[in-house]
Amino acid sequence: MACLLQLSNSENQIDTMRSELNMQIAYFKSAKKLITGNGAVSTLKDELSRLGVKRPAVITDKGVSRSGGLSLITDQLQPNSFLVYDDIPPEPEISVIENCVAELRGKDVDGIIAVGGGSAMDSAKVLAVSMGHNGKISALFGENNVSSRDIPLIAIPTTAGTGSEVTNIAILSDPEDQLKKGIVSEYLLPDVAIVAAEMTVSCPANVTAASGIDALVHALEAYLSVNASAITDALAIKAVTMIYPALPKAFANGKDLEARENMATGSLLAGLAFGNAGVGAVHALAYPLGGRYHLSHGMSNAVMLPHVMKANAEVSRERFVDIASAMKLEIQGHSTEDIVAQVLDAIEKICRDVEIPATLKHFGIPEQDIQTLAVEASKVTRLLRNNPRKLTVDEIEEIYRQAF
Repeated sequence: MACLLQLSNSENQIDTMRSELNMQIAYFKSAKKLITGNGAVSTLKDELSRLGVKRPAVITDKGVSRSGGLSLITDQLQPNSFLVYDDIPPEPEISVIENCVAELRGKDVDGIIAVGGGSAMDSAKVLAVSMGHNGKISALFGENNVSSRDIPLIAIPTTAGTGSEVTNIAILSDPEDQLKKGIVSEYLLPDVAIVAAEMTVSCPANVTAASGIDALVHALEAYLSVNASAITDALAIKAVTMIYPALPKAFANGKDLEARENMATGSLLAGLAFGNAGVGAVHALAYPLGGRYHLSHGMSNAVMLPHVMKANAEVSRERFVDIASAMKLEIQGHSTEDIVAQVLDAIEKICRDVEIPATLKHFGIPEQDIQTLAVEASKVTRLLRNNPRKLTVDEIEEIYRQAF
């Protein structure tokens, strides 16, 4: 009895200590195995053998399958022992996964290889858990609504942007609600993520731009998140130092392997950061733009980024100093207010350097829809709760108007 009492007292003391120090327990999530570097894609065959996969389905999109880059994958597979499903569109809806499940069931598929950008990887992740799920896919939206995954999953990105290869999140469009929605589950974490610069060389310039800004958004929002930790901070800041100088180079010359490698690694680091710290209002305000107007995820984030960052600067000034340092901006002798202004200018500049349109008007979004967009964005509480500044519907509406 004395031992039990002593243990109980110790636990109480630990709880008291945590409360007094305002300590927050942090859990770090990632793919089970990361393989990186030029030539990393050559390890796929060995990883399939290790996982016991003999008949995989390669999930991708038409752009990747037509680029010729898919041969780096299929050349490692036994002839007539794999399937290629390349009907994943940009910003996939629930029906895409339903069609894919119907196509693959009964074909003895025992593993999934995701090859592509965020749309292909998110679709493959949901597909992998849906193969053994008999209910509606819409029932999986939200947090921890997935009960299992029965087959191995390998993710190989062809863009440097989404970080989906190392996160437990998948985003689909819900046409009924005209909104993008997330599925969050540990079962979405791939068994292996292979991040190889050679897989991104054929990525078009406009996709390089949108996905690259998306990666920068991930790093910045993770660093400003209320859930940030020492680990995610280190990852996010390093991601900024790699992405900020490399993106314009990769955009200007897609065959610049050094820039592609820095973007691939920077995107991976940003994915690890936001996969654990979360993203905030940039993503929350981007979701209705994708769901209602089918604006790409990367482009939606890019248009909203400068304006949300300006709003967040009011409560995160010291963190902006760190961001300025990571961007290698001149900060000596400047006030914190001046440094914040420099960061905001730098964000605007990199978006223009990679030819991201500056306004919502450019995409034909009606001004009269702004109030509706604000209401829809305010409902994305899963992301808004991570934001350093708590935003009202009116404040969200004002951010949209600044972006218009």
